[in-house]
Amino acid sequence: MGLPNIFSKEVTEQLIARINQLSSTTQPKWGKMNVAQMLAHCNVIYEITFEDVHPKPGKIKQSILKLLVKKSVVNDVPYKQNSPTAPIFKVASEQDFEKQKNRLIAYLNKTVELGENTFEGKEYPNFGVLSKQEWSNMFYKHLNHHLSQFGV
Repeated sequence: MGLPNIFSKEVTEQLIARINQLSSTTQPKWGKMNVAQMLAHCNVIYEITFEDVHPKPGKIKQSILKLLVKKSVVNDVPYKQNSPTAPIFKVASEQDFEKQKNRLIAYLNKTVELGENTFEGKEYPNFGVLSKQEWSNMFYKHLNHHLSQFGV
């Protein structure tokens, strides 16, 4: 079937329009995070990709992640509701809704501006080298999952 290509300007604009439908009081259909925490949670994947703010896994942990987790993250099969969350992605503290929303939109714009060729063969610290399709699937399906969680 295939997921939408997150490197497409049109797909990114659709995702941003969905994000802009959220408000600080939007309630989840499932899960424990509030909307600001969800946005901060969605920013983690971009922080890992673009920033140096999270510890990189050691070789053994990366091997385990590649073997046990990578396929489910980069394939085109949607996540199930209430799927387990890796500790690095857990956001329990209160977050500023507008700040996190603006950060996420900026990351989406940066991703589409860099373009898919930037991501072909680029390493993701947790899984190693990914194809542009794997990057697109990973970015899109995670964000789509959480936007659906909040009804947009």
